Amino acid sequence: MTTKQHCPGRTAVVWLALLVCLAWLQPVALADKKPEKSEKSYGLIFGTAYGPDDHPLYGVKITIRPEGKKHPSWDLFSDHRGEFAQRVPAKPADYLITGEAEYAPVGKDGKPQMSKKKKLRGEAKVHVAGEEREDIGLHLTE
Repeated sequence: MTTKQHCPGRTAVVWLALLVCLAWLQPVALADKKPEKSEKSYGLIFGTAYGPDDHPLYGVKITIRPEGKKHPSWDLFSDHRGEFAQRVPAKPADYLITGEAEYAPVGKDGKPQMSKKKKLRGEAKVHVAGEEREDIGLHLTE
């Protein structure tokens, strides 16, 4: 009975050749990859909501809609710095941004005067030309 001797050097050469081929094909495979959905282009509307005392306001209800439409396309709220941001399609369009909030003025003691609470409202228009960021200030008044 004869047994075949297995050559360890030959196996190593095969593995090395396989690794070289994979390393050579990897950049080709990555180059053919299509962009993922999250890599779509978009415009960005970034804004800050200000109260009557020109300080940023937290919790302002923001609605954004394309000009000419009746119903809002996006509803959001301003954060603790009064800021908000919304991605919009990367095509030329005009948008109407409205903000609404309840505001209690701060008294001399530093506490909000709830008996003098007011409803504030503000509007701004913005034009997004494409894949860009538009910064706005939304000033709310009585």
